[in-house]
Amino acid sequence: MPRVGRKRKKTRTHKKLEETEPNSALESSVQVPRSMVVRHNPRTMEGEVSALVGDIRELMSPYTALKLKERSKANLKDYAEMSGPLGVTHVLAVSQNDEIVNFKIARAPTGPTLSFRVEGFTLGAQVKRVQRRPFSQGQRLFKTPPVVVTNNFGGDNAPPQVKLMRITFQNMFPSIDVSTIKLRDCKRVVLFDRREGVDGADDIIEMRHYAVQAGLTGVNRTIKRIVQAKIPNLGKCEDIADYVLAGNPVNADGDAGASDSEGEDTNNQVVLGQDMGGKGKKKGQKSALKLVELGPRLTLSLKKVERGLAGGDVMYHSFVKKSKEAALADKKRVEEAAALKKIRREEQDANVERKKKEKEEKRERKKRKREGGDGDGEGEGEGEDEDEDEDEGEGEGEGEGEGEGEGSDDGSKSESEDSSNDEE
Repeated sequence: MPRVGRKRKKTRTHKKLEETEPNSALESSVQVPRSMVVRHNPRTMEGEVSALVGDIRELMSPYTALKLKERSKANLKDYAEMSGPLGVTHVLAVSQNDEIVNFKIARAPTGPTLSFRVEGFTLGAQVKRVQRRPFSQGQRLFKTPPVVVTNNFGGDNAPPQVKLMRITFQNMFPSIDVSTIKLRDCKRVVLFDRREGVDGADDIIEMRHYAVQAGLTGVNRTIKRIVQAKIPNLGKCEDIADYVLAGNPVNADGDAGASDSEGEDTNNQVVLGQDMGGKGKKKGQKSALKLVELGPRLTLSLKKVERGLAGGDVMYHSFVKKSKEAALADKKRVEEAAALKKIRREEQDANVERKKKEKEEKRERKKRKREGGDGDGEGEGEGEDEDEDEDEGEGEGEGEGEGEGEGSDDGSKSESEDSSNDEE
């Protein structure tokens, strides 16, 4: 049968990596922070803690591995070695023993490492279960990184471990350029709130994850539904005005009342400077911004800070308090161990290079010897041929001489016989 219709033309629907348009505010020319959230000993971990790891991966999206599979015996340093080729800048590890859940944040590949104890956590599913109207936009919500907000971490007079915590939390996510940021990319917020400990207790870090939602202001709920393209049921209405004014009577000024959910609070009402992407969220319109919690919730307390990646001298410890002399002695000991390790590494590299060089020289000597042996064999073969020729020539000469000798003897015999006959 003849072909029906024209031939199908293939078109490329996938954009190449270099053709995608980067976000100038969230993806600047500097390296974008990328994270890796892992579980330590996943076989012995409870189901809720494993679900917490999945929620943290969603929180760190899109610059993290959502479907990472861990090895049961891998430790933090093993993942740090993998971070270089993969471009990972932070490794977040969750571990669990019989009593507590630990949470570590390490800057790959050299450190520092912050060790926290998880005092309490709430999963994202549990947060949505208690909400009346859970916020959901699917995976579109996690295609852009969240905005980081740090609260009550102090200024220049804050303790060193508090400053380090604030810098670490900020560097885990891409930086923002206020002059070039796009509002449609600001869809999530991560909040780190510090509460100072009382009577020598450890500081508490509360981590929350929110979605940014913008709604119309100055209109009632029915008009808002129409603007959002939610088709109402007008079966019991004779006119659209009956639906719009139902339950929202006209006031003395001739305007319909506002929505009950918005109230009279004007602190969260702003005029949009850019389009936020969506109906009723255009530039110049007045909108009410609110935060809807997504989860997870984490309550952390800092226990230890190490200078290296899961090693090095201890910069801060909540349980062990040392004097300056003891801290300097520990630091000196760690530096000496690092210097000795460096010297041994250099010696080992030098020995490896020396052995490689000796092996190459040995290979070259064998090659030259093989080439020289082939030349000697050819010369010996030529000498043998010459000797054989000389032997053949000598043999022929001897044969000719013998033949001549025999002929002369026969001749002398015949002459003697003739002479004897004459005498007779």
